[in-house]
Formats: sequence, C-alpha cells, structure tokens
Amino acid sequence: MTATLIWILVALVAIGLYLSWTAGRLDRLHARIDAARAALDAQLLRRASVAQELATSGVLDPAASIVLYEAAHAARQSEEEQREVSESELTQALRAVFAESQQVEAVREAPGGEAAARELTEAVRRVPMARRFHNDAVRAARALRRHRKVRWFRLAGHAPSPLAFEMDDEPPAGLVERAA
Repeated sequence: MTATLIWILVALVAIGLYLSWTAGRLDRLHARIDAARAALDAQLLRRASVAQELATSGVLDPAASIVLYEAAHAARQSEEEQREVSESELTQALRAVFAESQQVEAVREAPGGEAAARELTEAVRRVPMARRFHNDAVRAARALRRHRKVRWFRLAGHAPSPLAFEMDDEPPAGLVERAA
C-alpha cells in the first residue's frame, strides 16, 4: 500500500516538474518574442530614419525625395494596426527610388552620400533578419501552444497568442548590387 502511494506521489511530482518545465519554456519563448520584436522595431525605425534623412538631404531628385520622405514618415508615425502595411510601402518606395545602381552611385558621389548609402544598405539588410528572428520565435511559441498539455493545463496563462510580422522586405536591387 505505501509503495503504491510512493509511486503515485513520484509520478505526480514528475508530471508536475514536466509541466513546470514546459510552462517555463513557454515563458522563455514569450520573452524571446518580446526581445525579437523590440529588435525588429529598432531596425524598422532605423531604416525609416535613414530613409527620411536621405530624402531631406537634397541628394535625391525632388520626386524621389517626396516619395521616400512620405513613405518613411508614414512608417515612423503609423499605428500598430497599420505598421505592416506602412513598412511594406516604405520598402516599395525604397525599391522604386533605388531600383537601379545609378541612383545609388549618384547618392554616393554627393558630399556625405557614401556614409548615408552605407547606413541605408545596412538598415535594409538588417530588417529581414530581425523579422525572420521574430517570426521564428513566434512560430516556435505557436507550435508549443498547440500541444494538448499546454491547452489542457492552461500553461500559457493569459498571454495573448503571438502574431508574426508580415511585410514586404525585399531589398532594392540598386543597393544590393552595389553591396555585393
């Protein structure tokens, strides 16, 4: 009788430890999502700021400056619900302005243009990486949240289900050609 109770108690402790470990893992994934989202926000803000700075520098032609400035301003000022759309529009504006490497060369030849073009190239390259890290963390958390044990024992608590950040982040051909 006591041996049976001991084995039941050991099994319950093992199950409790396993559930606690799973809840901790889910909590770490949520923290990773928060950190990845902060990094993504920083990279998006950096890209919009560099684009806006470049648009107001007088290096680009007036039409390109207006298109780039308005898209960058909209990306910086957008509400969370419209963030993916406005960031995609900034990507499209960057692709339109820097579709050809001649435009990038014109920027590089202007005073201070070399540093601005380099900074924009770096910002444009870092956004897809930051988005990929964020979406990978979201995918992992969603996969864990789909397990029965997480749903049955409500190990996710009241944390909202994480959302992936979907946007157009294909870099402009002119910037990629020059950097490669």
